Amino acid sequence: MTIHSNLNTRIREAQLDALKEENVGEEALRGMDKHFELKDDRTCYFMNRIWVPKFGNNRSLVMDEAHRSRYSVHPGSDKMYLDLKKLCWWPNMKAEIATYVGKFLTCSKVKAKHQKPSGLLQQPEIPEWKWE
Repeated sequence: MTIHSNLNTRIREAQLDALKEENVGEEALRGMDKHFELKDDRTCYFMNRIWVPKFGNNRSLVMDEAHRSRYSVHPGSDKMYLDLKKLCWWPNMKAEIATYVGKFLTCSKVKAKHQKPSGLLQQPEIPEWKWE
């Protein structure tokens, strides 16, 4: 998965808005903004992943791209988180992705259910006669 250039531009603009003094508290970064690194493309990175701020509804755009694109086949929350965490980061990311994926009823109906085994295996009775 890649982030399209127009989305990347939107994220960059939202990062600038989010880092303004009046908006930093709303982002709930809890001091993690000190670990941001500004790269050559003028985008803020956290541990080599693009920081996606709340501003501009970019988180839902990134999640839409990861969940609805024609190459993703509507992944579950764990798969989607593992795919997104390679590229992006924001606080409480895993919980937000789980909430987002949980809203898609059609996806949850289609996915195979994992069932527990029905119980211990029981040996069938051994017949006394060969055709019994």
